[in-house]
Amino acid sequence: MKMNKLIVGLSTLAGMAVWLVGPALADGAEGGAPKPSRQALFNRDVDLPSAQIQTHVVRVTFPAGAKSPTHTHPGPGPRYVIKGKLKVVDGGETKIYSAGDVFWESGHEMTVENVAGDESQMIFFEMAPRD
Repeated sequence: MKMNKLIVGLSTLAGMAVWLVGPALADGAEGGAPKPSRQALFNRDVDLPSAQIQTHVVRVTFPAGAKSPTHTHPGPGPRYVIKGKLKVVDGGETKIYSAGDVFWESGHEMTVENVAGDESQMIFFEMAPRD
């Protein structure tokens, strides 16, 4: 039973990722309409921290100049920048990500700072042990 819930949770997360990142290919387009395309943006093998996983999909908006305090998340996961440019310090490693970039957040201490001149946004997918 626990494994079934884990599979359902991961399937739900994968489905949300496909919905947010790119449309599923249709078998045929009606009326000569163009077909959607797909592009894999990120792949990673993951050792899950628990058999009981809770998934989250969250959009975070950073006003110009905003910076998060040092923090952690209860689970790792992919992050997708949908607008702007973000400076991420994760586990002591600093990188800059722009709109369209996908990166892996480790779950270690981190900060995120908007280094664009305007608002930045990202979506994060988190896989955390259930409470």
